[in-house]
Amino acid sequence: MSPTKMTEQEFLQTYDIHAFDVPLTSVDLVIFTLREQALQVLLVKRGEHPCKGKWALPGGFIDIRRDADLDATALRKLREKTGVDAPYLEQLQGFGSATRDPRGWSATFAYFALIDANGVSLAHGGGSDAASWHPVDGLAERLDLAFDHAQIFNTALLRLRNKVEYTSLPVHLLAPEFTLSDLQHVYETVLGRKVDKSAFRKRIMDGDFLEEIPGKQRHASNRPAQLYTIRQGQPTVYFARAMGALR
Repeated sequence: MSPTKMTEQEFLQTYDIHAFDVPLTSVDLVIFTLREQALQVLLVKRGEHPCKGKWALPGGFIDIRRDADLDATALRKLREKTGVDAPYLEQLQGFGSATRDPRGWSATFAYFALIDANGVSLAHGGGSDAASWHPVDGLAERLDLAFDHAQIFNTALLRLRNKVEYTSLPVHLLAPEFTLSDLQHVYETVLGRKVDKSAFRKRIMDGDFLEEIPGKQRHASNRPAQLYTIRQGQPTVYFARAMGALR
């Protein structure tokens, strides 16, 4: 029967997806955290060809039987590599070409995630020999990353730093309980510069995305510092002015 005379159900029953060339399709993750006073990213060392022995971003092919959508693939890969769910996960963009993977035409959907490294147990396997954190500064020059992962990493880092200028994103790099000084330090670490303390604190308080933890303070050499947590159900806050405009 001609396809034009079929019902949609009849057409779909006879449709063969393998009658057409399809690209290799994967998801790659740029997972950021704060460790040793520096912004770091998770890399895995490839244990199989292609690019065997090179460091790469964690990720893998979409499993059409297990993954309902792209977010499900990203979350599955994140759990496999870190054992945790990210408090923040965002789709970055798609990357695809005939040359990015020597096995053939391939496309990947890149995500970036922000997590607190405390309590994370890194795992490898499934084609990788090791998994470890690496400081982001000079990473693309320091390491010859597999495939086009240097481009993906640089795009994610630029996206993160741009969004930090006008959002509350850095809070997701912290442990569940933190001080305002901790939060300011995270902003400064990601941005690579100092910010004015009084202007920063006014901005954060005006954003109204934190709440004090009653009766909990961190004792230091001078005076106790109030501990905060993210207000439950609070989405990312977008500020009216960029961080660089604060005075």
